[in-house]
Amino acid sequence: MAIFKTIYRVMWSDIDAAQVVNHSNYFRFFQRAEEEFYEYLGLGPGFDYFTERGIWLPRIEVFCQYKAPSSFGDTLEVSLTIMEIKKKSVKYGFVVKKKDTGVLVAEGYVVAMAADKRIEKAINFPSEIAKKLKAFKKCAHM
Repeated sequence: MAIFKTIYRVMWSDIDAAQVVNHSNYFRFFQRAEEEFYEYLGLGPGFDYFTERGIWLPRIEVFCQYKAPSSFGDTLEVSLTIMEIKKKSVKYGFVVKKKDTGVLVAEGYVVAMAADKRIEKAINFPSEIAKKLKAFKKCAHM
């Protein structure tokens, strides 16, 4: 299974009163990894490919299980895999570890659906994107 990895340094704005990363920020880390993943596939920067074509990727399901705290200054490695590809949706898996120790911090998934922004209805993933996602999923190792 192919794995896309990116690094994120925990910033002051990511932590809460307990001085650990606020639980909701892990979804931002997931989204940042997804954004960088699409850039890696040649569809970036950001979500430019999608916005230029009027495509939206609303989240229809999200899940995160927290395993250990992370704090200001920690360097996190966020890994993304393609768990499942359907005609209109993709399920990304995420694993977040502390880069220096390998400690598992969080893991989860996001299901995103392709939609036409103008009519706000689900559509099939454009064939160019579907091909790139399927090719990435088939890779033995990244």
